[in-house]
Amino acid sequence: MQTPTSLLAPLTVGHLSLPHRIVMAPMTRARSSQPGDVPNAMNALHYAQRASAALIITEASQISPQGKGYSFTPGIYSPEQVAGWRLVSEAVHRADGRIFLQLWHVGRMSHPDFHDGALPVAPSAMPFEGQIWKVDPVTGQGGMVASPTPRALERQEIKAIVEDFRRAARNAIDAGFDGVEIHGANGYLVDQFLRTTSNVRTDEYSGSRENRLRFLKEVVDAVADEVGAHRTAIRLAPFLTARGMDCPDILPTILDAAAWLQQRGIAYLHLVEADWDDAPVVTEAFRQQLRERFSHPIIVAGNYNKARAQWVLEHGYADLVAFGRPFVANPDFPRRLIEDLPLAEFDGATLFGGTELGYTDYPALPAATAAAA
Repeated sequence: MQTPTSLLAPLTVGHLSLPHRIVMAPMTRARSSQPGDVPNAMNALHYAQRASAALIITEASQISPQGKGYSFTPGIYSPEQVAGWRLVSEAVHRADGRIFLQLWHVGRMSHPDFHDGALPVAPSAMPFEGQIWKVDPVTGQGGMVASPTPRALERQEIKAIVEDFRRAARNAIDAGFDGVEIHGANGYLVDQFLRTTSNVRTDEYSGSRENRLRFLKEVVDAVADEVGAHRTAIRLAPFLTARGMDCPDILPTILDAAAWLQQRGIAYLHLVEADWDDAPVVTEAFRQQLRERFSHPIIVAGNYNKARAQWVLEHGYADLVAFGRPFVANPDFPRRLIEDLPLAEFDGATLFGGTELGYTDYPALPAATAAAA
């Protein structure tokens, strides 16, 4: 276990040497080119502007058409998408950055409009309260829309999705990424398999904790076998209660997952913490139990500021801290955080969809301004 003492301390994650501990968290921005959900030059500029992060984790990218759940999110399954993502990885590397691609299948967090009228899929056909962002094809305006009750996956379909994760990981490495992060959080498909509240199957994928971990293990094994464990990571959300995910057994399940992931030798474990009002508190007991089971790098994310980030690093509960929204309006966020420079505010109306406005037009602080601040 690496014991950090500072946000500025370097460390090694997988095969990468990172210059500090400030990570850019994955954020859905819904700006891929249409049709085809293809990453583009505007995306490349956005990420390259933020290459001073110790590590960039991209917005989630669907591993197949079935895995899509939001308008304009990028994919990583077609040749055009791979070529588009190559623009991004090359731009970040030219700026001396490091970048992992986040892979997702949203499962039930979707809408029939993305699937030619077919229902979204999930471990079980259970109704739930959840909304996705969808653009109205008539007005061109985006908004939050309720997801319907999904249909349950057949066993052979589950195996096919595991292979989709494998191919997507290979595509990401072919596109020049340094590694991939499996999205196992926020109520998406991997997370749905983990929880009793979204998974009531009657086969080897449900019931006991070991069974509910089966899909996660199969996906991680497939990805790690394809691109190497040192290029494989996963994001988990033990404290999520929204979207019908309030599972009483989730903390022990996550701890069991961590012990298995430690043995599997993945690059890092990314823990997304609840950051909404009245959210469950992440206890020190849980942090200690997690660290006992997983000694490889841990990234934490969830409304951290400089003081909280330093605290979690100094206690050894995490090795890196990921920041999301501060990176939106502050492409040079690591410098601003370390030097206590003023932070720009982002325009919430431009977070999802749109053009360069609110995406690539936020400036970095001039060197003279930074020196005088």
